[in-house]
Amino acid sequence: MTSVSQRLAYVAAGIPATQSIIYWRIGFSVGDQVVLLELPKDGGFESVLILRDIEMDRARQFARVDRVACPADFAPAGGLSGDRETANAQAAAECLRRAGVTHVVGDRSLPLLVVDQIRRVGIDVACDPDRWVNARRQKTPEEIAHLRAAQRVTEGAILLACETIARASARADGVLLHEGSPLTSERVRTLIDRWLLDQGFVNPKSIIAGGPGAADCHFYGYGELRTGQPVIVDIFPRDGRTRYNGDCTRTVVHGDIPDEVKRMHAAVRAAKAAAESVIKVGVTGEAVHRATVQAMLDAGYGWGLPKADSPLSYCAITHGTGHGIGIDVHEPPLLDLKGPALLAGEALTVEPGLYRRDIGGVRIEDMVIVTQDGFENLNRLGDELSWK
Repeated sequence: MTSVSQRLAYVAAGIPATQSIIYWRIGFSVGDQVVLLELPKDGGFESVLILRDIEMDRARQFARVDRVACPADFAPAGGLSGDRETANAQAAAECLRRAGVTHVVGDRSLPLLVVDQIRRVGIDVACDPDRWVNARRQKTPEEIAHLRAAQRVTEGAILLACETIARASARADGVLLHEGSPLTSERVRTLIDRWLLDQGFVNPKSIIAGGPGAADCHFYGYGELRTGQPVIVDIFPRDGRTRYNGDCTRTVVHGDIPDEVKRMHAAVRAAKAAAESVIKVGVTGEAVHRATVQAMLDAGYGWGLPKADSPLSYCAITHGTGHGIGIDVHEPPLLDLKGPALLAGEALTVEPGLYRRDIGGVRIEDMVIVTQDGFENLNRLGDELSWK
């Protein structure tokens, strides 16, 4: 790594309203691209945020930076481009040049346009793919409070969906009816969306996956729901105020629960408990996943996607045990093969599932916070199959 004496600086760029890493770093949202520079100063670094001039006053008030500037403050000799992102990159390069910087390090999301403009003024640019990754993994008490609140609202949406399905009536052909009309994945999804909107949450497309189609773990679900079939309800909304996400999954069966679905559900519960029993600081994400897989194998189920000649009755866990969560629904680390050692304060989902092509799937998902000696589960909602 280049030393500070060689005039090292750091650079990041993106649209805070949509790119989580830059928002996480500056704590300020705007719909246009910004560039963040960390310039050498007095043995440390001074952070400089370059953005549109009309946003400067707000940025000075809310952004976690030392100094706010606009592209015109660092116009190069040839002038700035009429394209905003190009002008930002030109201004960043000129600011670095004026500061006597010789080497720049960017994170994994740094746009190539910014790299190109910096190199044009003779400054070397390198990528540090791990920059901010571990810091972002370790949630602050404030972030954990945001996640706890988001998960509580998410559980409310799960309860609404599962009770609506469980309390529906069934037509003679098995199709569920709600308020006199067929209950579909789409109708349940709309109920969830409306409820979450009232709570101030933005909701991506929820998974309401019933019947054999749910053997694909990322099948969103469509069409009529039926009695006696497992329905996976996976909801992962974002708090419109804090931008932190909830993520919870439950499985519901209307009416009589088939014996094999009961057996699958018991195995998923046991696998989730096995995974959670090994979670603590220093244990790897791979070790957590292997505990999940071993529990599934001990229960007589498989591991991995079905092969071309696998029978429809092949039943297995086909994905990892979980993932990090925060401003993004999916953040590092993975609870999967090659998953890294866990850090204090990480927010993780633990979500084992079993999938069988002639039945569908069963999945349970909670959110936990890693502690020195174990974990804290942020969920309170039950995980039964019957929700009447």
